[in-house]
Amino acid sequence: MAKKVCKKCKIFVEGPVCPLCKGNQFSDNWKGRMYIFDVPKSEIAKKIEVTEKGEYAIKVK
Repeated sequence: MAKKVCKKCKIFVEGPVCPLCKGNQFSDNWKGRMYIFDVPKSEIAKKIEVTEKGEYAIKVK
């Protein structure tokens, strides 16, 4: 089964609702992934405005 990604947050989601934005708009078409472990110390998290640790898609179509 393909992983689905929230179109708004770009976080990988397993259930029917995004845990961050509570939305239900998902995509199976994504490219690349990154893992954010330590949000306060991560320069990438600041750049992409991520506030929660997790697995994120780089590009969502």
